Parts: sequence; C-alpha cells; structure tokens
Amino acid sequence: MKTEGKAEGLQAVQASAAQEQAGTAWRIDEAGWGVGIARSDCPNCDARPDGTEINLLVIHNISLPPQVYGGRFVEDLFANRLDCDAHPYFDQLRGLKVSAHFFIRRDGSVVQFVPTTQRAWHAGLSNFKGRERCNDFSIGIELEGSDVDDYCDAQYTTLASLATAIAERHPISDITGHENIAPGRKTDPGPHFDWVRFHHDFEGLFSRVREVTFRS
Repeated sequence: MKTEGKAEGLQAVQASAAQEQAGTAWRIDEAGWGVGIARSDCPNCDARPDGTEINLLVIHNISLPPQVYGGRFVEDLFANRLDCDAHPYFDQLRGLKVSAHFFIRRDGSVVQFVPTTQRAWHAGLSNFKGRERCNDFSIGIELEGSDVDDYCDAQYTTLASLATAIAERHPISDITGHENIAPGRKTDPGPHFDWVRFHHDFEGLFSRVREVTFRS
C-alpha cells in the first residue's frame, strides 16, 4: 500500500505539471530552445544550409506502436535507442534515423529534441510550393496520436501556444500537415486533426505582425 501511495502521488504530480505546461505561453530563445520546455537527447539533426529562412511549420502525428499512447518509445526512436525487439511493429524501424523538433503528448506536455535553428529529420522526401527538402526550411511538431483517433484538448492548447512561440521567433509564413508536403506517402496528422480549431486558437494568440497561411 505504501508503494502504491507513492506511485499515485507521483502520477498526480506529473498530471498537474502537464496541465500547467499545457497552458504556458512559451518563447524560443536565440539558440532555438524553448524556455521552460523539457529537452531530450537526439543525435538526428544537423545544420541548415547557410542563409536559409525558416518559414514553414509542419504538423505530424506519431505513436509507437500505432494507437498505443504513453511510454518512452517515441523518445527512444529519436535517440536511436529503440529496442526493436520490444514489439513486432518495431522490426521495420531498425536502423531508422528520424527526429522532430517537438513532441506533444496526449496530456499536453511537450518535449523538445532539436533546437529550431537546426535541421531535424522529420519531413523526408517532400515538396512545398515547388521547394524540395522541406527539412531545410521547416520546423516539425509531432503530436502523439494517429489518423484514426481524435486529438486531446490539452494537445490543441499546447500546440497553439507552441506554434505562436515559434512564429514569433522565426518568420513562419505557412503551417501545414505532413500529408501536404509528402502526398501519397504520408497521411498525418490525418482526418481527425481539427485544422479550424487550431487556426482559431493560433490567431487568438499570435501578434499578427504578418500573415500566416494554414494549408490543411
């Protein structure tokens, strides 16, 4: 009973911290790190081409295994330490080296893997408005989710705050989904992502010093 009490207490603290984080107004510092955002080690990144303007924000979804939420499998994948024997689905991920700048969990908590000034490996083979290699000029946010499940209220709250902080740090002109820069290859964030809600929440927070186009 004593051990259970400690576990329940820890869960309550974690839940409270996640709820508090979901309502936070963040800022991205000069080095590209979110102030007050948890960080996780990630070797899967490199320098952007010199002089590249970072003007695209890409929304993704991920869950490992698919539709299973919680745990550290996503963080382990981005850190190249995923135990590919832990689940049959993971066998296809052997040797894969990918990452995103941010990961928003179902409870609204967020982890940063790569500073926004660097290139994360999230887009793959991609094209936006005739420009290929979207990793060069974009920032990637992964939502813990799938194409068949609704996203959580806390995730929308965090996403709007985080996207606002990114757009105030970098000259973001477009926000789109992975499915739109890799059509036929990718489908995320999928039909259950509410673009209208996200757009509305973002507009309520962004200072609107310039126009940001949403391409759902």
